[in-house]
Amino acid sequence: QVQLVESGGGLVQTGGSLRLSCKGSGRSFSSDAMGWFRQTPGKEREFVAGINWSGGSTYYAEFVKGRFTISKDNAKNMVYLQMNILKPEDTAVYYCAATIRFGSSRLPHEYDYWGQGTQVTVSS
Repeated sequence: QVQLVESGGGLVQTGGSLRLSCKGSGRSFSSDAMGWFRQTPGKEREFVAGINWSGGSTYYAEFVKGRFTISKDNAKNMVYLQMNILKPEDTAVYYCAATIRFGSSRLPHEYDYWGQGTQVTVSS
């Protein structure tokens, strides 16, 4: 069974940091581009950050540029999201995802595997 499992979410104060992890199992994601998305109740799932298969290319949504960093460890079948200078508007459920069809993408429907999500809450 192919799975992506996120961890590392929680409650943090404004200006704080969290590191989200996403562990793949059931197949290797070392050849796949991966991404992080987030979603709040009543809103569409939105792109946060993406990384190519090797980890050599990264791209971000404007609202997290300079604050969040995505990275990938193919040997461990993991992807990470380091989140710094967190703001209350970053509060959401964060999902990692993998696409086997595209080298990079900001579109949720172009991703093939999804984790179950991890809650991030930033208090003001």
